[in-house]
Amino acid sequence: MAVNLLEQLHRGRISGEGPDGYPCRIPGVPGVPILLDIWPQNSYAVFCFIKRGLNSANASVMALRRNPVLSCRRPAESRWLLAKKQRQPRTPSTPPAQAPQRPAWQEVSRFMLLEREVEIQHRPLMLAALQEKVNALADSLRGQTPACSRCAQPMQRHDSEAVSWVALFGRLHTTVVRYRCSACQHERRPLLDLLGVEPGRISGSLARLLALLAVVAPYSLAAQLAGLLLGVKISAMGVWKVVQRLGESAARYSEGMSQYHADSRSEGASTQDAPPVVVLSVDGCRLGMQVRKQRRRRQGDEVLPPLPPVEEGRFQDVKTGVLLWPSERVETSPGRHSLVRRFLVSCLGDADAIFARLYAQLRELGWVGADTVVVIVGDGAEWIWNRATMFVRRCEILDFWHALEHAWAFARLCYGEGSRADRWVHQMAEDLKAGKVEEIIAQLKRMRPNTPELRESLQSLIAYYSEHAGRMRYDEYLRLGYGIGSGAVESAHKQVVHARFRQAGMRWSEAGARRLLALRLLLLNDHWALLDRLPMVSVA
Repeated sequence: MAVNLLEQLHRGRISGEGPDGYPCRIPGVPGVPILLDIWPQNSYAVFCFIKRGLNSANASVMALRRNPVLSCRRPAESRWLLAKKQRQPRTPSTPPAQAPQRPAWQEVSRFMLLEREVEIQHRPLMLAALQEKVNALADSLRGQTPACSRCAQPMQRHDSEAVSWVALFGRLHTTVVRYRCSACQHERRPLLDLLGVEPGRISGSLARLLALLAVVAPYSLAAQLAGLLLGVKISAMGVWKVVQRLGESAARYSEGMSQYHADSRSEGASTQDAPPVVVLSVDGCRLGMQVRKQRRRRQGDEVLPPLPPVEEGRFQDVKTGVLLWPSERVETSPGRHSLVRRFLVSCLGDADAIFARLYAQLRELGWVGADTVVVIVGDGAEWIWNRATMFVRRCEILDFWHALEHAWAFARLCYGEGSRADRWVHQMAEDLKAGKVEEIIAQLKRMRPNTPELRESLQSLIAYYSEHAGRMRYDEYLRLGYGIGSGAVESAHKQVVHARFRQAGMRWSEAGARRLLALRLLLLNDHWALLDRLPMVSVA
């Protein structure tokens, strides 16, 4: 009741009849007069009426019904009282008796001091123990002549040199022997090959931990976290170098797996436990790129050349795909679902590259059997449907929310912003979920817009629905449990790309983005342990 009164009051349907304050009647309540002193100057009266709320308004109506004859103040008197009330000065707040106390620091707990004492005491001991094991391994290789990895000929001892590298507990030192093949001049250092380290570089588990920090945080923040968590002092550039070496190795492995499974003669995982249905959702987003192809390098003390101006549109596509089982979609709360597991695939490249990697991941998992139906969910982009034909047994689904976005565009243009457009789109959503796409298209064709702009928008909507009508049988998809939305891949974009690559001011080189993306996929797919089995490679 109070809400209706407020709406009518705002629209001018309830008002006073003049300076005498004659009673007005409440619409919808016959025989009940209400005396309102509504003058343009009395904004405070309107405020008090609104503040009274629903309960007070109902109580007032009941009182009017019991006693219809009520008196009110004269308008001039009301305005004078309101003005007097508004002129009353505010009482200043009483200042505190004493100044606030500065928050006191708590002393470091005794247990934390003991932890740090033990770490400082035993860190050199752990370094010494590791150094002893490296020396023992070097002694075991003495007197052994390696064979050339290229021509299999025995190699000759060439020279020896002292090298060092950085590990988790500190810097390690040893002397390595270099061998050279007299036939092909190929060189080897068996000890370093066996240890998997590079002279003067960060190696071992420390390199993997630094890369892990850089995968989840910017390089500068990763360097700070390395000092806090690992007790290692390193610069942001040092973290970046580690990521380039490990990321290049991970990227090469991913590309090699894609090429391996692209060949029909290669052997994939067993498809004995392949699911009957696999959902494949794919989409693309944009990533800001740097304006230079190579890093600037300073020669001596010369000043670095200025950067070229930033051009508009310096972006590159990042394609992301998600693989999941429909049977592993669990409803965590009414209307909300969560996935038990999923596998993410992403790359800097064209549409052929992402579909090749998706197919390689399916074969690696053993998810594509002879009777497996691959459900492809997309937003209507042509590059998705043109490459979906690589799967013989497939079901193509147009994302339900993208279909509604086109309906919203026409509804706002036709009906404007308001409840009428909301009702029109809501009814269309219900009909789409009921599988009435043909009826919707026929209904749209019967509409007769008045303006050329509306006619063009309507024709675009009709053409879009007619083109994808075979992918909009949402009632059947829901009955089979396939799902009708691309929320999984939208969420994957945020986790893979947006959370790390699209922070404020970030611009990437193609090589840097490709390497970090490969590492981030290992983490999100729970394959980070695989990085221990990949060698660190040298990059320019």
